[in-house]
Amino acid sequence: MIKNISNLGDAAIYCDFGSDVNEVINSNVTDYFNHITDLVKQEKILGITNLTPSYNKLIISFDLSVIDFLKLKKIIENLDIKKHIKKNNQKIKIPVCCDDEYGLDFERLSNKFNLSKDEILDFFFDKEYFCYMTGFIAGMPFLGDLDKKIRINRLDTPRVKVPEGSVGITEQFANIYTFESPGGWNIIGNTPKKVFHKLNLLDPALIKPGDKVIFYQISKEEYLEFND
Repeated sequence: MIKNISNLGDAAIYCDFGSDVNEVINSNVTDYFNHITDLVKQEKILGITNLTPSYNKLIISFDLSVIDFLKLKKIIENLDIKKHIKKNNQKIKIPVCCDDEYGLDFERLSNKFNLSKDEILDFFFDKEYFCYMTGFIAGMPFLGDLDKKIRINRLDTPRVKVPEGSVGITEQFANIYTFESPGGWNIIGNTPKKVFHKLNLLDPALIKPGDKVIFYQISKEEYLEFND
């Protein structure tokens, strides 16, 4: 659970769940985030203006004219999360085309890992991924945990444009670019599935923290014919 609660500036609380990045710690972050969000919506906690979860931290911003640090800290410390946890997590299947047109970094990755393209893909697809958080660009999921045999740092020089739908890997994570964007992840394919629907204001993100993702490979023909 929470290891430490401290001030972050004048009007925010920093909840530290530990230094590790793993599913158990991140699930604790998500449980607190969901429960506090529900309490704010029900107006059972007043003064919270924003909640920002990450892999192992939760930042809670508040309005000093409504509540102060000590009062909010006490509320958080007294929450009974176990009674209120809601497990509505999804398991989502994402198709990926790894044709050379979409897998922009296979030549470099093969040289780096001393693996063939097929071997890299075997390691990538033989996993069920956990969504730790979304961010950087709207709805972009950070999905762990990559097989250790295909973990790699970001590009030394980020691309100016990464195509929408690109599937990338970096360190222990995989991700999906929800919009065309600059980026430094290593691109191994592209999905035709829409992961962020900006016109759906109530529920725009397909993948949310706590969800599980299974990637499966499709051909270029299936990619072009895909109807989401």
